Amino acid sequence: MALKENIETREFDVAEFLDNEETINAYLAESLASGDQAEFLEALSDVARARGMTQLANETGIARESLYKALNGTTKPRFETILRILNALNIQLTTQYKQATV
Repeated sequence: MALKENIETREFDVAEFLDNEETINAYLAESLASGDQAEFLEALSDVARARGMTQLANETGIARESLYKALNGTTKPRFETILRILNALNIQLTTQYKQATV
């Protein structure tokens, strides 16, 4: 069996697969459960890109460039900014007790 020589690949982009509310919710919930702020911000950035940064900028009232900066993983955005982004994405944070470890 001969191997094909002209195989093209491209970098995986999770944003391409965040195409419905259930998937987006599960993705953000899992990243938030990790407890790693950088991981959650990266996931939120993926969701923002999947929805469209320009549309999100319009809905949040935050400039597109500022959204990119807030979600680039090198800054620590204000909680208010995160809430505005989540609100525009129609996502609500909720709390629950951790299960006790025995």
